[in-house]
Amino acid sequence: MDLNAVRMLVQVAEARSFTVAAGQLGISQSGLSRAIGRLESALGVRLLHRNTRNVSLTPDGRQFVEHCAPLLSGLEDAERRLGDRPSTPSGVLKLTAPSMFGRKVLVPLAGQLMATHPQLQFELVLNDRLVDLVEEGFDAALRTGPISDVRMVARPLRPLHWVTVASPAYIARHGEPASVDALHDHACLAVRNLRSGRLVDWQFREADGQLREFTPPARMVFDSGDPLVEGALAGIGIVQVMDFAVADALADGRLQRVLQPFEGRSRVLSLVYPPSRQASPKLQVLAQALLAGDW
Repeated sequence: MDLNAVRMLVQVAEARSFTVAAGQLGISQSGLSRAIGRLESALGVRLLHRNTRNVSLTPDGRQFVEHCAPLLSGLEDAERRLGDRPSTPSGVLKLTAPSMFGRKVLVPLAGQLMATHPQLQFELVLNDRLVDLVEEGFDAALRTGPISDVRMVARPLRPLHWVTVASPAYIARHGEPASVDALHDHACLAVRNLRSGRLVDWQFREADGQLREFTPPARMVFDSGDPLVEGALAGIGIVQVMDFAVADALADGRLQRVLQPFEGRSRVLSLVYPPSRQASPKLQVLAQALLAGDW
């Protein structure tokens, strides 16, 4: 079997485009197509669906790539070690993450890693846009919720939990709500989903374990979740945010949790990356730091 053709197939599978993959590999599109055609003939199966817009893996192709991609990463790692190439984290690690998680968690974590590994650099794109990792040249992404892209490796991290918080000054003026329904008598700060036009619901867990969705009676509405913490710290009202966003403010007493018996909402967080990046020392050191969960 032609290992170079297998590498080309993995690149095409990640890029979902012969044009993009050919550019990344530095070969012609026709040469790439012929190499994969020869691989399909050698295996006796069709590996790719081709159309005028993009390409996708057939079921046989998906199974083949899922088995081969980690093996190729292992071969590249072995080659690097035999060649006495640097195995310490070095070079630029290009990452994308949601804005608030990036600012609160990823930036401080990157600073710690750069102090430990002087040859390591970071390029961070912090927004909520769903980027194409391969086409846009990213090494990895931090993403919340289910990961539907079967081309990518999704490594689960510590789940994110929602907490409902307010400042001590706000609670001193207005009191602490004793129940979810008592929020109707309070100032709540909320986010509007720009696609649906609706306020983003808060969630609470009832005594029977069921999740309850609650539309907050918003006195102030934002177009993203980033300003919620600042609004709560200013004593404007009550907010519901992910725990990492207010960990420091809860620890030093600038904010305090309310409705704690009703907490229970969580969301999956994953480190997502192409299979070809799996053996990268710089990505491995980031994964280890994130899995340690000290954030």
